Amino acid sequence: MCGRYRLSNAELYGDLNDVRLGGTQIPARFNIAPTQTVFVVLDESPREFSAVKWGLIPSWAKDRKIAASLINARGETVATKPAFRTAFKKRRCLVPADGFFEWQKMGAGKQPYNIGLKNGEPFAFAGLWESWQDPATREEVKTCSIITTTANPLMAPIHDRMPAILPMDRRAAWLDPGRSLEELKSFLIPYDASGMEAYPIAARVGSPKNDDAGIIERIATTGDFLKEFFPDPQ
Repeated sequence: MCGRYRLSNAELYGDLNDVRLGGTQIPARFNIAPTQTVFVVLDESPREFSAVKWGLIPSWAKDRKIAASLINARGETVATKPAFRTAFKKRRCLVPADGFFEWQKMGAGKQPYNIGLKNGEPFAFAGLWESWQDPATREEVKTCSIITTTANPLMAPIHDRMPAILPMDRRAAWLDPGRSLEELKSFLIPYDASGMEAYPIAARVGSPKNDDAGIIERIATTGDFLKEFFPDPQ
């Protein structure tokens, strides 16, 4: 799954992907949590960042409560599940990020990890978006969900799922309304583990109130858990 991520440099993502900031100041975020406002790139022109709420609300939903349970969509069923299938066909988006967090069970507790690309560049999750109108207030609310897939060899010891990360050459295609659904589904695969890194971080990431650069500082660990992936700091 993907229940927490970060976007600390939206401007760099925009520069690398030809996406405009849209006149919006996007603050550095190091601990983005479900139901919060996030910035995504919609399948609209011109390409620019748009503010939406994380947690999909289908157009047919009676209220907002469903959003908390629809922060992720499984790539294997996104084309058929009622909550996601229309958005998959018509409303896809990119969710820019420069890292995400996952917790690995260790005895009675859990160890959080920071996961990202080795080159440090921001990347994009495959996402979906919807527009929902509150029946009580008539307010239009835009929301999104992050698609997940099976874990690659780097992620598998930590968790059996991971967000579907789109390589640079597939990001424009993901937003292209002319692409077939079969082709789009073929994009929802584990990202190449050789281009990624993961390392342990402090438990303070567990609280969304802790939203600062210190969140991603590496900590020393004991034991021999995947030393080939997570060597002790030099």
